[in-house]
Amino acid sequence: MPIAVDIDVMLARRKMSVGELAERVGITPTNLAVLKNGRAKAVRFATLAALCEALECQPGDLLRWEPEDEPSDAADGARPAAAAH
Repeated sequence: MPIAVDIDVMLARRKMSVGELAERVGITPTNLAVLKNGRAKAVRFATLAALCEALECQPGDLLRWEPEDEPSDAADGARPAAAAH
């Protein structure tokens, strides 16, 4: 998935447990685990805001974009074409 979730990083920085964060945010530890392990399909802005408030951080501290691996044409040395904008 091109969106990486770094909740574990912020939990470690804040020395906070998953259970404590889930309680502060108002979601179950199971749902928080789904989110932090990158298995969630979506996150509500209200949940993201509550996570940021509890962890005293910005959304970019929790989520980052990573480009997906594209199939390469390494065998023929071709480079992928640039996407049109």
